[in-house]
Amino acid sequence: MSQSFHRRIFLRRTALGVGSILAAPLAFSACTPSSNPSDTASTDTTAQANANDPQNRKLGVALVGLGSYATHQLAPALAEAQHCYLAGIVTGTPEKAEEWKKKYNIPDKNVYNYETYDQIADNPDIDIVYVVLPNSMHAEYVIRGAKAGKHMITEKPMAISVEECDQMIAACKEANRKLSVGYRLHFEPHNKEMMRLGQQQVFGPVKKISGADSFKIGDPDQWRLDKELAGGGPLMDVGIYCVQGACYTLGKEPTAITARFGEVTDPKKFDEVEETIIWQMEFPDGVTADFVSSYNQNGAKLRAEAENGWFELDPAYGYDGLKGETSEGKMDFPQVREQTLQMDDFALCVRENRESIVPGEMGRRDMKILTAIYEAARTGKKVQLT
Repeated sequence: MSQSFHRRIFLRRTALGVGSILAAPLAFSACTPSSNPSDTASTDTTAQANANDPQNRKLGVALVGLGSYATHQLAPALAEAQHCYLAGIVTGTPEKAEEWKKKYNIPDKNVYNYETYDQIADNPDIDIVYVVLPNSMHAEYVIRGAKAGKHMITEKPMAISVEECDQMIAACKEANRKLSVGYRLHFEPHNKEMMRLGQQQVFGPVKKISGADSFKIGDPDQWRLDKELAGGGPLMDVGIYCVQGACYTLGKEPTAITARFGEVTDPKKFDEVEETIIWQMEFPDGVTADFVSSYNQNGAKLRAEAENGWFELDPAYGYDGLKGETSEGKMDFPQVREQTLQMDDFALCVRENRESIVPGEMGRRDMKILTAIYEAARTGKKVQLT
């Protein structure tokens, strides 16, 4: 069946109020809606403050797709942001629209469904659109948002093919709009320390990287197990964090990939996407990075072994509770709301007309690597990256 068919099914289900299709399991922590009163900050109040101080106004963000991540992470993060705020929503579920309107005091004129989405072009309250839909829908809604004149953030993975990434980048460039990928860990202190230790060779040149990002997936009917919607299995969902981790620890891109699929223990659940995938990335100077990503294991680790020591995060990729250690002792960094820092930075990029540190081009690079991992696993051959 075609991608358009699966998208229609998805949109029809959300329109009927089956919001659970977007409520995917949280891979790393049991997150619940914040009880912080700031989470219910008034959109109208922010809009009025913006009118009174246009020079320093907060930029309005519209969330497209109100699933678990938007509900439990992005909306609370926007309530804490200094440079942006939740201005609007796009959802196919009327019940969710009413709930969000009341909780965040969002006016009717800032609420859209998937059919009226393009009318967002006429809304000056909304500066930035954040696409939080199933992977195969990212390209369509980023392109439509850019054509509507909005700056765009898309969740990872950026799309389900390099070609889609190219179309998204081109659409944003043509519209003179900025494009960023939701790579929140570039703003998280422990992962930033991995970047510093590796790229500055604090323990000497890195020789080997290893790690994993896996969780035991639940509901067999969720979109993450539908290849047309997800584009793949755990590699696309969480394995991408391993790819990111290797690249930003070294500050380099891989030159070759080898990979294999793991054992399938539940053929019915994993009849469309992989259950487990194991791969190795080769980097310049003989450095290798070995990872596993699975929907039937638990683990979230990133480790680097260098000439004169080692450093690691375990857990490495979650929304909170990250821990780090080096051969000289434990890391001591605060837990932060990664998404707040991520979205505030993009708002400043828009305001100051500078490029994001996690741009669409980075998302395209990662999609190219993910594609190579799948090719290597499917063919059993080493895939060269040029």
